[in-house]
Amino acid sequence: MRYKIGDVARILGISTDLLRYYEKKGVVTPQKDKTNDYRYYDTWDINFLIDCLWYKRFGFGIPQVAYMVTDCYHGDLSSLLEEKGDELAAGIRRQELLLERLRQYQDAVQRVKECLGICRVEDSPEVICYLNRFNYDYDNRPELQKLSRQWLDYMPFTQRYFEIPQDGLLGDGDDFAWGFSLSVKYAEELEVAVKPPVRRLVSRKSIHSAFRSVGKNAFSPRHLAFMLDYAEKHGYTVTGGAMGNLVCSVREENGQLAGYFEVWLPIE
Repeated sequence: MRYKIGDVARILGISTDLLRYYEKKGVVTPQKDKTNDYRYYDTWDINFLIDCLWYKRFGFGIPQVAYMVTDCYHGDLSSLLEEKGDELAAGIRRQELLLERLRQYQDAVQRVKECLGICRVEDSPEVICYLNRFNYDYDNRPELQKLSRQWLDYMPFTQRYFEIPQDGLLGDGDDFAWGFSLSVKYAEELEVAVKPPVRRLVSRKSIHSAFRSVGKNAFSPRHLAFMLDYAEKHGYTVTGGAMGNLVCSVREENGQLAGYFEVWLPIE
């Protein structure tokens, strides 16, 4: 039995433009009626078109599909399937990591309000970090622009990371720096190069807590005064600057935007 191009398009759920493309590539060879120039396909053609759909469902591109159906030798087919398998495995791994990261972030968002103003002694996380904003000025030197864009590509595995120097905490300054951080696990997964200005910070005994900042440019080392009070009350000595991350920014009941921050203050 012979089928018109529209019939084949409806049977297989593909466009007539795609059928014409496959004809151009030699996947199908419909017979043309010389009296009306209609194309007629037979079941042999449809078999090859089904093969095209088969490979397309694996994610192969249309030109690649045409090659696989018409000109591909056994060894080439095996190689293409292996390459696609590696590609799919990498995609699955990426999705697994994204789901894991989303769950981590969900947990952090739910937990941060419970930690507001509550101090606990625990080890800080070991992280890979990169600072590119100091107070309100970005370090936009040409040699660092590429690195900054690269770290933007690492999102959402990064965290919005900040550091406050020790002298700022003790009231002798109001300096802070911002950038990004990655857990060691994600840094290894993403093959992040650790060389200046990228640093690896070891875990340290710290006071851990969370604080909230409301309004534009309201972030300040003064938000950590309660942690210094806790250290003094319990006989701890602050041994360095604070490190932390912005967990989330949300609209408050009064309509203002508030940032919620998690922070570690090293002690001994």
